[in-house]
Amino acid sequence: MSSLAKTHCEPCSGNATPLSYSECHTHLETLPEWQIVEHDGIMKLTRQFTFRNFADALAFTQRVGDIAEQAGHHPVIVTEWGKTTVTWWSHEINGLHLNDFILAARTDEVAE
Repeated sequence: MSSLAKTHCEPCSGNATPLSYSECHTHLETLPEWQIVEHDGIMKLTRQFTFRNFADALAFTQRVGDIAEQAGHHPVIVTEWGKTTVTWWSHEINGLHLNDFILAARTDEVAE
């Protein structure tokens, strides 16, 4: 388990400040398969996972859903035949928070 995945998620209020571009890229160094994309001016953390079939992609989607429910923080998950794309960002602050990187690390763990 990566140290980032072990980090406790703190509740994120609408008063929190999104991470800066440089802070995001520092955290991104520990998540080499993830990338930051910008959509409608909002930075988001995304990764595509590949699988042998739809059933495996669907099982992974459920595992990601489980960690999202435990954290009370929910990504966009797109499940297709043989692949699932997961995108994390903090809706309340319209950007990235440390929690997004923590949950991306946990997502990597449930993909293994």
